[in-house]
Amino acid sequence: MSQLFSPISLGPLQLANRIAIAPMCQYSADEGLATDWHMIHLGHLALSGAALLILEATAVVPEGRISPADLGLWSEAHADALAPVVRAIRQYAPIKLAIQLGHAGRKASSAVPWEGGANLAPGAGGWQTVAPSALPHGAGETVPTALDEAGMARIIDGFASAARRSHALGFDAIEIHSAHGYLLHQFLSPLSNRRDDQYGGTLENRMRFPLQVFEAVRAAVPASMVVGVRISAHDWVDGGWDVEQSVAYTQALEKLGCQFMHVSSGGLSPLQQIPAGPGYQIGFAACIKRETSMPVIGVGMITEAVQAEQIVATGQADMVALARAMLFDPRWPWHAAAELGAQVTAPPQYWRSQPRQYKELFGDTRLGQR
Repeated sequence: MSQLFSPISLGPLQLANRIAIAPMCQYSADEGLATDWHMIHLGHLALSGAALLILEATAVVPEGRISPADLGLWSEAHADALAPVVRAIRQYAPIKLAIQLGHAGRKASSAVPWEGGANLAPGAGGWQTVAPSALPHGAGETVPTALDEAGMARIIDGFASAARRSHALGFDAIEIHSAHGYLLHQFLSPLSNRRDDQYGGTLENRMRFPLQVFEAVRAAVPASMVVGVRISAHDWVDGGWDVEQSVAYTQALEKLGCQFMHVSSGGLSPLQQIPAGPGYQIGFAACIKRETSMPVIGVGMITEAVQAEQIVATGQADMVALARAMLFDPRWPWHAAAELGAQVTAPPQYWRSQPRQYKELFGDTRLGQR
């Protein structure tokens, strides 16, 4: 029996298999509002057979967007724009839905990738960014304003308000974005956090603001809604954030009620040296899994069914998340199930699509041959 296609629980959330669709920025919102692209894109992925679909990084305040075209959830208008997408998915797919809430910090105010992705200065299509310390992400970029406690309080309130809207929209889970060099990761890493107050210096101090964000989100939604965190387990830069600190952060989050960890890496510094290759981040997930009782999601160049099966079956991670591989092959879970001798959920409109050699793939005996 395939372990990849065995059920799992994230807290109270029951999942049919161990495959998640990782959040992928689409840079296709209008002033933060979801558009028809989100209906097409997310509706397409919702039919994939994966158990969990995590929406892209969604900004909790306007200045927290990575680009001017990022999705947002800082007002009721933003919730109203996203509601039809959630409603349509609920009508036609059993996939569970999570939303990733985040703030880009000093990496905000950037052009969309297909326009170069460069930092946009205030007055040139961009805005003033904020960060733990007045240190730009790269040479020549806008110097961010170091956040004071009032600014941090506003961001915490933004996370809590977006969490309440997420619950009202009917999402099953929230993933707090604490990875890839964005604001919460900037507080964690000694490379970007040079504060000399209670939010900087020691590991305990650097974790303080991200943990406060988690506490605010957890308190904003009922216990029935799952809350987890995505982290970068390593900066890939000497003297930066590393897996030992990630373990400490994981354990602190678990004490506060965190229900899953989604383990990625990098994104904080242009100096990073990442030895990318198949499953290159899974070792970090395995390290963290050994030190926590929470389910751990592994990610990073997972493209083959046997590879994903081995990751789960050997206990390196409890789940795998796919991103670019899922865009390239939106029916990846179908094909993986066929290869591993498992079954996957598909909408009845597609039941007749399965090849004869995989006649039990969809696990439904009502298939007609007309």
